[in-house]
Amino acid sequence: MPHDLSADDALLPMSGRVYVSGIEAIVRLLFVQRWRDRAAGLRTGGFVSGYRGSPLGGLDEALWAVQDRLAREDIHFQPGVNEDLAATAIWGSQQLHLTGESDFVGVFGLWYGKSPGVDRCGDVFKHMAHAGTAPRGGVLLIAGDDHAASSSSLPGQSEQLFIASSIPILYPAGVGEYVELGLHGYAMSRFAGVPIGFKALADTVEASASIDADPAAVVTAVPEDFVIPPGGVHIRSAATITQQARDQESLMQRVRLQAVMAYARRNRLNHVAVAAPRARLGVVASGKAYTETLEALELLGLLDAGEDACPVRLFKVAMPWPLEPTSLLDFAEGLDEILVIEEKRAVIEPQIKELLYERPDGRRPRVVGKFAEQPAAPLANPDWLVSPIVVLSVSAIARILAGRLGAFTDPAPLQQRLAWLDAAEARVASLVPVPARPPWYCAGCPHNTSTRVPEGSLALAGIGCHAMATLIYPKENLSLTHMGGEGMPWLGQAPFSKREHVFVNLGDGTYFHSGSLAIRAAVAAKARMTYKILYNDAVAMTGGQPVDGPIGVPEIVEQLVAEGVTRIAVVADDASRWLGNPVLKPRRAQVQLSIHGREQLDAVQRTLRDFDGPSVLIYDQVCAAEKRRRSKKTPPAKLPTRAFINEAVCEGCGDCGVQSNCVALSPLRTSLGSKRQVDQSACNTDLSCVQGFCPSFVTVEGVTPRRKPARAAEPAAFDPASLPEPQPAAADGVFNVLITGIGGTGVITVGKVIGLAAHLEGRRVSVLDMTGMSQKNGAVSSHVRIAGHGAEIRAPRISPGQADLLIGCDVLTAAAPDSLRCLQPGRTRAVLNSFEQVTGKFAQDAEWRFPAETVRRLLGEAVGGRLDWIDATTLAQKLFGDAIGANLFLLGFAVQQGGLPLPVASLLRAIELNGVAVSASKAAFHWGRRAAVDLAAVQRAALPVQPMVLHRPPSLAALLKEREAFLTAYQDAAYAASYRAFVDGVAQVGRERAGAADLDRLLRAVAEGLFKLMAYKDEYEVARLYSHPDFRARLAETFEGRPRLSFHLAPPLFARAGPDGRPRKIRFGGWVEGAMRGLARLRRLRGTVLDPFGHTAERREERQLIVDYRQSLEQALACGAELDTLLALARLPERIRGYGPVKQAALREVRAEWARLLASLPPTQGGSASSPSGGSQSRTLAPAVAPAIVEAA
Repeated sequence: MPHDLSADDALLPMSGRVYVSGIEAIVRLLFVQRWRDRAAGLRTGGFVSGYRGSPLGGLDEALWAVQDRLAREDIHFQPGVNEDLAATAIWGSQQLHLTGESDFVGVFGLWYGKSPGVDRCGDVFKHMAHAGTAPRGGVLLIAGDDHAASSSSLPGQSEQLFIASSIPILYPAGVGEYVELGLHGYAMSRFAGVPIGFKALADTVEASASIDADPAAVVTAVPEDFVIPPGGVHIRSAATITQQARDQESLMQRVRLQAVMAYARRNRLNHVAVAAPRARLGVVASGKAYTETLEALELLGLLDAGEDACPVRLFKVAMPWPLEPTSLLDFAEGLDEILVIEEKRAVIEPQIKELLYERPDGRRPRVVGKFAEQPAAPLANPDWLVSPIVVLSVSAIARILAGRLGAFTDPAPLQQRLAWLDAAEARVASLVPVPARPPWYCAGCPHNTSTRVPEGSLALAGIGCHAMATLIYPKENLSLTHMGGEGMPWLGQAPFSKREHVFVNLGDGTYFHSGSLAIRAAVAAKARMTYKILYNDAVAMTGGQPVDGPIGVPEIVEQLVAEGVTRIAVVADDASRWLGNPVLKPRRAQVQLSIHGREQLDAVQRTLRDFDGPSVLIYDQVCAAEKRRRSKKTPPAKLPTRAFINEAVCEGCGDCGVQSNCVALSPLRTSLGSKRQVDQSACNTDLSCVQGFCPSFVTVEGVTPRRKPARAAEPAAFDPASLPEPQPAAADGVFNVLITGIGGTGVITVGKVIGLAAHLEGRRVSVLDMTGMSQKNGAVSSHVRIAGHGAEIRAPRISPGQADLLIGCDVLTAAAPDSLRCLQPGRTRAVLNSFEQVTGKFAQDAEWRFPAETVRRLLGEAVGGRLDWIDATTLAQKLFGDAIGANLFLLGFAVQQGGLPLPVASLLRAIELNGVAVSASKAAFHWGRRAAVDLAAVQRAALPVQPMVLHRPPSLAALLKEREAFLTAYQDAAYAASYRAFVDGVAQVGRERAGAADLDRLLRAVAEGLFKLMAYKDEYEVARLYSHPDFRARLAETFEGRPRLSFHLAPPLFARAGPDGRPRKIRFGGWVEGAMRGLARLRRLRGTVLDPFGHTAERREERQLIVDYRQSLEQALACGAELDTLLALARLPERIRGYGPVKQAALREVRAEWARLLASLPPTQGGSASSPSGGSQSRTLAPAVAPAIVEAA
């Protein structure tokens, strides 16, 4: 191992190389600037302010993490309440010597914000730029641009706003240029007296790389050919506002921007990167487009013979505006054409055209970019060359280059290079796509409940996590607006709309940012609308940061009352903490202020909907992700109550998902069909799922999720040293690793560990994390590129067909088109997690199924035979009690198979440096290594007792035997015999008209359908299933501790109906378990006159369904129905799931289909087919049910 490093490596070393992310590079820039000022004898300070937002969402956390060190360097970090106030504070840092004395000679300022925040700051930036910066201060304005709108309401591009404000722009091409161009930015700002814009794209700021650490390596030279005019260029005081405005405009246009271009020329910020002296085609590119253009040149083989033979001259632009003319004109000499490759709207291209306009013929190359040739009507049907709409890629740029080079060189070799790319793209395009993994609320997220509205109402969405309501509840949650404008579109609609009221979602962070002004406007307009302030005590979307100031429910209420709001309701998961609050109590007498539990949300919203005027509902519940983070840092004094599903009682109806929308509810495949289970690794103990109308839910106190198998000793420890040392993969060029997974499950950690390990080995490495909003349970991926000795990493993304290793932590994401594009048979090796993790859609669609066969086929075709499938999630869950270890388990598996060009020792050290659950992470890594050597041994340790989960259907005989045994326990042997007799009767008739395969399908469908109806879960059966030893055994397998159980039931004789008409569940203590055992023993009363439950309409209907089902099949068989019709009839009971109103709703749909199928039957000899429960003459195959139940029916 060439060298080691500490966890401080990203910030402190001032020599050698450091491994940093783009975010860490920005923080490091502050320390390096301070170091350089100190070396120059300057006592400067630093001031940082801004507002978080992807892709800069983690910058404030990174700054907080080094707050003490920043203070020691006189760098002050003050998060902004919003972007424009933060920008104004940054402007103020440059006015230090205009307002008083100071021990500091200047303050260098750093503002940060995403592109909508840049837009918001237009007025501030324009004033700041024209006022100027201090000679020993300087300002850098870092704009987080989201070209793809991955986590934004619109694609973001900040250049236009900066240009309108006369602010020069720097655009780094990679992480390695953040510190370099940042230092140039401060030097330029000090020299020219202007703030400098700095474009931070997700592809660079969310990437990590090893970079040069020497703070003196960057030389910032002062131009010698530019004379500063008398009075200087920096910030100054003016006698009058009018004179100040005129002077500032003149100074900006005549001097400052000229000084900027002089600085850029002196320091070669824009320069020729590939000289190609004989080239006739020149290419100009900046930032991300520059690195991808380099990669495209390499893909086309144009760099293979060296620069002299390259047919393309390449000009790298680090300062896109204002474009320095001298270097550009020198570059253009001898060229016939200049192709400008820039993502989104053109910035550089029109400047080049302006610079070349006056050049004489013969020295004025044609300029193409957005268009190949200038169209006659560009707005009518634009034929883009470099599209301003799409996000560029290496393959797209390669095709553009090949097309333009056709006029200057033999196109045949280029087309040959593109042929395999075209074939790969065509292959991916021809594939049947798998369902996308959309972003979704976290398990237990308050927004699952808080963003719902009563039937007939609409909500206007806002900025924040809760904006996903437009994806999850699209019928009730409509259009977004800019941050702080929430609800204002209603003011323009209300006077003309027949709708009388709307709800408006407003996050607590947005409320503090600027949203309170929208409520003030609603009060002023006397608008009939209800703001729902979603108080989650954290800014969850960007990492769980606190709101930037003192704000809580009492403070919000005080502000609302002061603004004139007269109707306020507080709804909380724990309303008791507000009932006696000393601030709220007097307000309850002053205004209409009410406090409620969250179970009353629907009723409260209906009340507010009828209020004549603006009202506010404050929904108070801590962010689920933040709740989990806090519990890890500081374990709660009392163990949280956990939800558990008795799978035997569960019907798989999905109502728990409908009520909670929770991703912690996952499918459980059993011999009796798909059920539900609570993923205890993901569960954040919100308990909304318990409201599903189903008796299968119990809540458990006094326990924690089990960390070791319950029916065997702890997994046998093994000595990792006993494992053979793997042979690292060869990597002479660039070795590419693609990691795919689900946001929030630790996938990004795998890329970070690999990157750190490569850095430790002295390798150049790049890691690009592609997340956006997908960090919320959606698809995420990491592109890891490791350079061999002498090789160069051109761009951070893996080009099509270039992945050497795929680590598929989630195979649904691995099978997505963007992932498949990177794979190539014969080159890519894959290690895949076979666990079938459902998407968030499963919470809303009980019929959603994981497309396992499609996924396996797609990935098999994509990589050929070089793939390994392993159920890492289940093994990690059983070995460590937490599925989060699955990702490092897969990494260990891949490493042991020689899938990475890195040694084990470096990867282990990287895990230590990552500093998160180090012991558990190492264990997962080593167990993955062991699985690669002896998978069977790992499976024995993790799964000492195999669960009863059937992945292959049993034989028909085995199926019937199992169902008969179940029905005997359900009622008695006679009841089971009637079941078997009917199935045998169908078999006897079916043999006369169906082949063996078709008959087997029909008999399976009848056996399962009739069983579903005969084993209906009444009070006796629910009691029997809870009394079965399997229930307690499953509890013991799932939890550690002494469980105290509560049962959540809705007994027909006791449960009251709620506002929606559904019976409300009642919580019963553990004593009910004994009562259930007694009730289970009384099941022989089922269907008799002594059955107290059997006379209800629901039970009578369940018994009638058995009769109707038999009669329908008898009729269909008697009239010679087609096999498809018979199968459709036989399978109808599969869709009748749930309890009470859920079952009734399903039954209504099934009865409609049932009637349609019967109506399609040809008439029998004795008459026409009848509808369910209508009766008809047909051959009787066997008694329908046991005599006692027939009598009651």
